[in-house]
Amino acid sequence: MMRIKTYISNDEHQMNYGVAFGDDCTDLPLLIYLHGAGERGKNFDHIYRHGIPKLIKEGRDIPAVVLFPQCPGEFIWNNMVKELKLIIDAVVTEYGISKDRIVLTGSSMGGYGTWEMAMCYPEMFAAIAPVAGGGVVWRTGKLIKTPVIAYHGEKDSAVPASQSEIMVDFTNAGGGTAKLNILKDKDHNDGIDYAYRETDLIQQLLSYRKLDFSHVPEICEDMF
Repeated sequence: MMRIKTYISNDEHQMNYGVAFGDDCTDLPLLIYLHGAGERGKNFDHIYRHGIPKLIKEGRDIPAVVLFPQCPGEFIWNNMVKELKLIIDAVVTEYGISKDRIVLTGSSMGGYGTWEMAMCYPEMFAAIAPVAGGGVVWRTGKLIKTPVIAYHGEKDSAVPASQSEIMVDFTNAGGGTAKLNILKDKDHNDGIDYAYRETDLIQQLLSYRKLDFSHVPEICEDMF
C-alpha cells in the first residue's frame, strides 16, 4: 500500500498538497492529479472524494510518485499555474524525479487545469490526460509536442463533451497528437470514476517519456 505524506500550509492563499509513494522511489515517474471544484479549500480530506487520490486511499498501488495538490477555495487551477509549477519543481527535487517522466492529469476543474498547465509549460510534461475538461482553444498550438489522451462522459451534464472535442480538434488541426475517448452513457462523476478506475489511462500516461524539450512559441510571441 502506498504511503501518503501531506504538506499543509498555514497561509490560506497557498496550497496544501499530498504525495503518495511506495517503498522505493528510484527511477519512478511523477504523476500529478488535479482535483475538481468541490475539493477546493483547506480541508485536505476532501481531496480523496474522486479520481486518483480516491483510488490510492482504497489501496491502489501506482508505480509512480503521485502528487495531488489542493486548490484554494477562492481560485481555480487556471489562476494557480505559477504556484502549481513551484510545487511540482519542489517535488521533482525532493523525490529525485527524472525530468523526462513528469505526466499530468485532472478531472472537471482539474481537466481544465490540465489543459492550461500544459499550454503554459509545454516543455515540462511528457503527456497529459484531461478528464471532463476544456480550455482556451486558440492556445492549443502550444501542445504540438505533448501527447494528449482526453476522456469525457458522453452524457456529461456538468461539462459537455463538446468542451473536450473542440480542444482535441484544435490541437490536432495545429499538428498535435490528441486522442479523445468518449465514455458511452457516462455522466460527469461516473465518467470521471470510470476513466480512472476502469480504463488504462494511468498506465498509458506512465508509459511516456519526454524526448523534445525545445521551446514551443506562444501565439503572438513575435509581438511581445
